[in-house]
Amino acid sequence: MGSVGEPGGGPGARDGPAQRGGPLPTFRWDQIRPHDLPGDKWLVIERRVYDISRWAQRHPGGSRLIGHHGAEDATDAFRAFHQDLSFVRKFLQPLLIGELAPEEPSQDGAQNAQLVEDFRALRQAAEDMQLFEARPAFFALLLGHILAMELLAWLVVYLLGPGWLPSTLTALILTVSQAQSWYLQHDLGHTSVFRRPRWNHVAQQFVMGQLKGFSAHWWNFRHFQHHAKPNVSHKDPDVTLAPIFLLGESSVEYGRKKRRYLPYNHQHLYFFLIGPPLLTLVNFEVENLAYMLVCLQWQDLLWAASFYCRFFWSYTPFYSVSGALLLFVAVRVLESHWFVWVTQMNHIPKEIGHEKHRDWASSQLAATCNVESSRFIDWFSGHLNFQIEHHLFPTMPRHNYHRIAPLVRALCAKHGLTYEVKPFLTALVDIVRSLKKSGNLWLKAYLQQ
Repeated sequence: MGSVGEPGGGPGARDGPAQRGGPLPTFRWDQIRPHDLPGDKWLVIERRVYDISRWAQRHPGGSRLIGHHGAEDATDAFRAFHQDLSFVRKFLQPLLIGELAPEEPSQDGAQNAQLVEDFRALRQAAEDMQLFEARPAFFALLLGHILAMELLAWLVVYLLGPGWLPSTLTALILTVSQAQSWYLQHDLGHTSVFRRPRWNHVAQQFVMGQLKGFSAHWWNFRHFQHHAKPNVSHKDPDVTLAPIFLLGESSVEYGRKKRRYLPYNHQHLYFFLIGPPLLTLVNFEVENLAYMLVCLQWQDLLWAASFYCRFFWSYTPFYSVSGALLLFVAVRVLESHWFVWVTQMNHIPKEIGHEKHRDWASSQLAATCNVESSRFIDWFSGHLNFQIEHHLFPTMPRHNYHRIAPLVRALCAKHGLTYEVKPFLTALVDIVRSLKKSGNLWLKAYLQQ
């Protein structure tokens, strides 16, 4: 193979991309593995090796997202996150430094090559079935009913006055609108609505900014990391909740190190006080504002400001500033409950721990479960009850999950993978059970001598 294949010595690691027209250097996996360090990142995509060390900061999804796949076969993640692969490959070409040696497997480690091949065949079948094609009328109806509820909420107060009953009804209607806006911006963030990514991004900024008061870039920054490495500690921000909550393997680690910032054996109880009520109102508001200011996302800041201007301009005449602020807090608390229970029922009860370097399908299935479908549950959860299908195919429009689900179930049955589907209430209760289990594991490890 020559000296170019030595760790740290290949083209691109120091000297730029491989020469055009010449034979590509070849690398073994044991030469690629060391390149998973800050400032030294290699990726393998479709058996080609890329040095992203200097380019990662310019990655549209953020350097952390692409860095989570350092020294791995990122082929399926690459295909899952991007719509126009030919367009994206143009950006990869200058980063090309070599390819896997012919005798090397496409996947690093003890991964099931047949499962990887079957999953890729399943994805091709989904493309052939046109399951990645969105129905415009479906998403137009979603946006329409959100805007209708925004108008209805205001009309209730305008026509009936700011009494307790109309105000309560207005808060409930706005909560529905806000929750459904979460789901619609989520669809747009995954570029599953329009054919062109740019149109999705612009529409997401409108829904996330004008209808919700948050930053689209902030959401994508954290949410794509969750999709890349679901339930992986220190890579998935949705489960890296210490020192407030301990989940999975972190519970035992904290216990062994005798760390006790909170009574974690009671976290399933204080979850009801600081989890669902405050996530959107406090944590998201602070994190979102900090992100926009630190990352200089002025456009998102203006979109978010337009939401607050519209909200207080609409309701201050009825309630005064303090009353409108109270209405805003009530809506945020109610939507926070909705958001937390729906989004966590699919992940917290599953395996949570350190990186296992699984293939794409196995890693997603280990971290997700489904909830039984009905028309109401599909609407109430924004089709996130099809969490398995969503994680396997994040750019697929949600109205097609039910069509791909039987094929995913068959793939799991063939390879002995767990395809878990729960009743809705069971899924909610399992959140609390999982918190209690993790808290007890912490206590047991903490008390051990």
